[in-house]
Amino acid sequence: MLATYVAVESIHSLWTRAQPERSLPGILIAAAAMIVMPLLGRAKRRVAAELNSSALRSDSRQADFCAYLSAILLAGLLLHALVGWWWADPVAALVMTPIIAREGVQGLRGEECECGSG
Repeated sequence: MLATYVAVESIHSLWTRAQPERSLPGILIAAAAMIVMPLLGRAKRRVAAELNSSALRSDSRQADFCAYLSAILLAGLLLHALVGWWWADPVAALVMTPIIAREGVQGLRGEECECGSG
C-alpha cells in the first residue's frame, strides 16, 4: 500500500508540475541515514551471527534497505536544491516504489532476507 501511495503522489506531482520546497533538514537527515544505517546493519548482522538469530539478521536487512532509500531520496533532494530540477524529487520517489513494493511483498509472505551473516 505504501508503494502505491508513493507512486500515485509522485505521478500526481509530475502531472501537476508541483514545485517541492527545498529542504536542508531533509538533505541532512538523508545524508546521515546513508552513513548510520549501513553501520547499524553491519552491527546487527554481527550480533545476529553471535546469537544465531534469523530475526535479527532480517532486521539488519531493513537497515540496508533504509540506506538504499536514503541514497535515492538524497539524490532527488540534491538535484532539486542544487540544479533546480523540480521533477527530481517525484522521480526519485518513483524509483523507490518497486523497492518498497518488493520489501512489502516479501514481508507479507514472511520471507527471510537473503543477507549473509557476515
